[in-house]
Amino acid sequence: MMQGRARRVCGREVQVSKARSHGHEASKSGTGRPRRNSGADGAWQGRWRELFAGVPGFTSHPAVAVAENDAAAAASVHLPGTYGLRGGSILRAPHSFSPALEKVEAAVASASQYLKSRQHPDGYWVAELEADTTLESYFILLRTFLGRRDDPRLTKYARVILGAMLPEGGWAIYQHGPVELSVSVLSYFALKVAGVSADEPGMKRSRDAILQLGGATQANTYTKFHLAWFDQYDWEHVPAIPPEIMFIPAIAPINIYEMSSWSRAIFVPLSVIYALKPVCPLPPECHVDELFVGGRAHARLSMTRTKGAFSWTNFFLLTDKALKIAEKFPIGAARRAALKKAERWMIERFQASGGLGAILPAMLNSIMALKVLGYPDDHPLMAEGLRELDALEIYDPADDTVRIQPCHSPVWDTSISAYALLQAGVDPHGEAIRKAVAWLLSKEVRRPGDWQIKNPAPPGGWYFEFANEFYPDVDDTIMVMMALRWASPPGESQEVDDAIARGLIWLRGMQNEDGGWASFDRDNDKAFLTKVPFADHNAMIDPTTADITSRTLEMLATIAPATYNPQHPVVKRAISFLKKDQCKDGSWFGRWGVNFLYGTPQVLRGLGLIGEDMSQPYLQRAVEWLLSVQLPDGGWGERCDTYDDPSRKGKGPSTPSQTSWVLIGLMAAGLGDSSAVSRGIEYLLERQTADGTWEEDEWTGTGFPRVFYLNYHYYRHYWPLMALGQYRRFLLGYRP
Repeated sequence: MMQGRARRVCGREVQVSKARSHGHEASKSGTGRPRRNSGADGAWQGRWRELFAGVPGFTSHPAVAVAENDAAAAASVHLPGTYGLRGGSILRAPHSFSPALEKVEAAVASASQYLKSRQHPDGYWVAELEADTTLESYFILLRTFLGRRDDPRLTKYARVILGAMLPEGGWAIYQHGPVELSVSVLSYFALKVAGVSADEPGMKRSRDAILQLGGATQANTYTKFHLAWFDQYDWEHVPAIPPEIMFIPAIAPINIYEMSSWSRAIFVPLSVIYALKPVCPLPPECHVDELFVGGRAHARLSMTRTKGAFSWTNFFLLTDKALKIAEKFPIGAARRAALKKAERWMIERFQASGGLGAILPAMLNSIMALKVLGYPDDHPLMAEGLRELDALEIYDPADDTVRIQPCHSPVWDTSISAYALLQAGVDPHGEAIRKAVAWLLSKEVRRPGDWQIKNPAPPGGWYFEFANEFYPDVDDTIMVMMALRWASPPGESQEVDDAIARGLIWLRGMQNEDGGWASFDRDNDKAFLTKVPFADHNAMIDPTTADITSRTLEMLATIAPATYNPQHPVVKRAISFLKKDQCKDGSWFGRWGVNFLYGTPQVLRGLGLIGEDMSQPYLQRAVEWLLSVQLPDGGWGERCDTYDDPSRKGKGPSTPSQTSWVLIGLMAAGLGDSSAVSRGIEYLLERQTADGTWEEDEWTGTGFPRVFYLNYHYYRHYWPLMALGQYRRFLLGYRP
């Protein structure tokens, strides 16, 4: 069967045809863990040998769980103080101890102290993870759905939403962004539920802004689901998410394991809610008929077809209609079985996690699903789920508000903090790094998860949050492995060596067929699934990205430089993907950070460290593009609007985080002594605060492009520290 697959070219997903020769059927072991279809074991054996040939310590048996570093790789990885990167470290004649070096040394010392002083006693770092007001809106609506509309926190959530309202009315999905329809509909509705009058001037302006954008019918489907739960949208006109999807085996072209991991965790519980179609009545003053152009009674609620005889959108809309017709027939027994299967799937993934998927939408949906399935509020699963949601709250006594985070980011923050500190010259045997290493090792994944449907490797890797063992991800695993290697050279700690070996094998198994790496799953790239009616959150699949692929190369160069080089098959395939993914102007799209200033420097960093010839034209185009968008103040900046309008790339106010990304990339490309880098370093030095950190107003983290963005509150700090640390090493004469 021919399947459409997605490949990202310059930030656009394009569909290519690919013949699949075999698939894997989802089944459950006695512990409820996903495992591969035994009929495919022979194929996986061959895949295993192909993937892991040359991996230090690999044996032909796929059950191997611990690999040892081979002697050649171990001998080539230098101690942290000698820039342990690919090909050994060449100590050139150091620059004289100029005022520039003294200033950099002072800045690095101050920034290092700032970060160390904020380490948790347990050894980790974690900062606030900020997002838009959909989060506070979710909490208002959830607590109302659970019969807790009198919870005093509702007014505290509402103050956050009111504070984020734009002067012209409505709400944005990132700092300094324009009015966005879906977040505005949800925020307006939540405020009314929290008791804010529709006659307030700001509410009137927001209502006008929403209507100008087309009204509630043009909002995304997830917003419509939230309205339907309170009888503010017709269940008939929200997309069908039947729980019977749980019966579709993983070998089929459409199944839950072809969705991205976050979509899977969101939509399985949402299928339960859809099947039972609950309605929580609200008093008339909370209704939002005024958000429909011409009023709800006259609004066209049905989903819009595309023009033309055939499109995937129209195909899935017809399927949606057929599913809703089928629900009118006696399917009670099948539906009950499907609901039970979805319920079991959720509960199995509550184990060793901070809630389902450890991300807010999935956590919230799972609580609602349990509620409509009849679980009482004091049931242990409900109580634990609500405690995990409560843990996402941040109370601010200054203005008596409660902000909500989409999740916690301790593994990410800790690994980058440790990596930055080590490159800044912090003692790897000191207390800060020693405690960080111990904490990171305690978060290693040692159990199967959803990833094993397509990856034959044994468990390994790391996740993003405090606990999320079903869902390790490539990016966190990469960062942790680099931090561990810089903290502990081969042979110093068997525990570290073994964890890195397990992570390497797991990561090798995550390489996609196109040569690159994605986030949580392998070959999760069927582009036609993005046309499913409930896929308008713009993250239905998890295709290969340039930023993660190139960071994987950086990691390979860091932990095993004698093994991995541009001629290694794994590296060669990755470089081939990166060449195809490059934009015409030389830049690369950034999936997980904003945006081309995230993707482009990371590619230069990864390719520079893995040993690619940086004088090649395609890499020089990337360098030239970065140089062309340097701002007069010496920094670099770009806003989230580049995901909607790529012509805006490289155009935005300078930020410490984005400037640091570019500096890291340019130094890897050999431009450490260029005037551009000097000016960028001066930008950072001039803007460092008295306590050793930086201020940053812009949001530079990406959740779902065009839909959901993030403000990592430590991005303003550890990325500049890393850039300055690398520049300090350059001034001292160290070269990769």
